Amino acid sequence: MTTIAIRLQAIHASITNISAKKKFDKVLKNQYKTDSIQLIAVSKMQTASKIREAYFHDQMHFGENYLQEALIKMAELSDCRITWHFIGPIQSNKTSAIAEHFDWVHTIDRLKIAERLNTTCALLNKKLNICIQVNVSGEISKSGISLTELPQLVQQINQLPHLKLRGLMAIPSPTHDIALQHAQFKQVRLAAESINQQGFSLDTLSMGMSDDYEAAILEGATMIRLGTAVFGPRIQN
Repeated sequence: MTTIAIRLQAIHASITNISAKKKFDKVLKNQYKTDSIQLIAVSKMQTASKIREAYFHDQMHFGENYLQEALIKMAELSDCRITWHFIGPIQSNKTSAIAEHFDWVHTIDRLKIAERLNTTCALLNKKLNICIQVNVSGEISKSGISLTELPQLVQQINQLPHLKLRGLMAIPSPTHDIALQHAQFKQVRLAAESINQQGFSLDTLSMGMSDDYEAAILEGATMIRLGTAVFGPRIQN
């Protein structure tokens, strides 16, 4: 087995072991089953050949942060049936290309961006899966909408016919404090529960990276985003 294959096998074994520890009932649709936790391999600054290798070992979902870099790799991998996730900050002038080339966008935090994505998707006759990025740490430097502003954005996005609101995404403040990790991820889960109680049907919590994905899974993550754990160290320019 290759190194990437070994890493993927270890990650999936870890997901299975963590999922066995869950102690609360299902809240979001299709959640809290091992096979419903989707690994997104974060492939920014990784080569197309490494992505292809992971794909060969049944990794289908990949996350990219930078549009131009992603487009080059997408062209090289056009023969692969990859599900592409955009997980980086979105500039207004990049929305058309993001809407055209990606299957998921995780980083919506303002209506203007959502409307621009919706306009392009209408032209393409396409429906785009999206998550709203929430800022649970309150850091001014961090992207994401506040939990108090979230309900209004949910209502607004729900009116855009070419966007399918799937759930919430979060990048909490980095910490090795396990209790704080749980507390931050729990806020995201509770926010999703509150939205669903108003008649919505969110089924996705995109949260958890290399240093905190155990806490994220235990608090209800349905997608975790891992980069170096899959590919090893990134290319340094």
